[in-house]
Amino acid sequence: MAAAKIRLYVEHPLGAGQSVPLERDQAHYLFGVMRQNIGAPVLLFNGCDGEWQAEVTEAGKRGGSLRCDTQTKPQQNPPNLWLMFAPIKKARTDFIVEKAAEMGAARICPVQTEFTNSERIRQDRLQAHAVEAAEQCGGTFVPEVAELQKLDRLLTDWGTDRKILFCDEALAGRSSDLLVNFKADAHWAILIGPEGGFSQAERARLSALPHAHAISLGPRILRADTAAVAAMTLWQQALGDWR
Repeated sequence: MAAAKIRLYVEHPLGAGQSVPLERDQAHYLFGVMRQNIGAPVLLFNGCDGEWQAEVTEAGKRGGSLRCDTQTKPQQNPPNLWLMFAPIKKARTDFIVEKAAEMGAARICPVQTEFTNSERIRQDRLQAHAVEAAEQCGGTFVPEVAELQKLDRLLTDWGTDRKILFCDEALAGRSSDLLVNFKADAHWAILIGPEGGFSQAERARLSALPHAHAISLGPRILRADTAAVAAMTLWQQALGDWR
């Protein structure tokens, strides 16, 4: 079978000889947009069975099916890292979700802070962006994008088994070597604030939590989308699967 250049995320078990039905949108993309035909190779993943090379066995305008042949990658799950961020403008929120999926977040949690500009999100649309990012970056895992939650309520229900890396713009210019003091197997969540920053009350509450640890992201105050990428890079290099 020829090498596949197209990857698709499917919600169906994968294994040798397994038949996989296509949803209508997937069939349109594969056969209408990409002009694939019966016999074409396609890479499939479902978030738990690794990546498989499959072959198109049925092709139609509204559906189709593929048959799994060989596994091309084992399942590769990311570290137990969550990314919490305050939604910003649409395109920049999309960027945060896409980069979080590419960089190895296990869960993506939009949060509403006192200065968050957006009071609602389209969870289904952001989840679709996470799927597309996983398809394009070669990952075998798709992080869940949670519904928007108020930060205050989230912190009230927070367990002590997951540490919070609190990216505080007030610390700009200070040392960022905090992570060298922690073990790599700890569970973490990175918290990125809104464009207006955290309120004094939010900063005080986070600073009082024994499992929250404030960190600087360098000598300059970063935009929220840049901060998300910078914080995930620091964490991955120190404690994640980039080491």
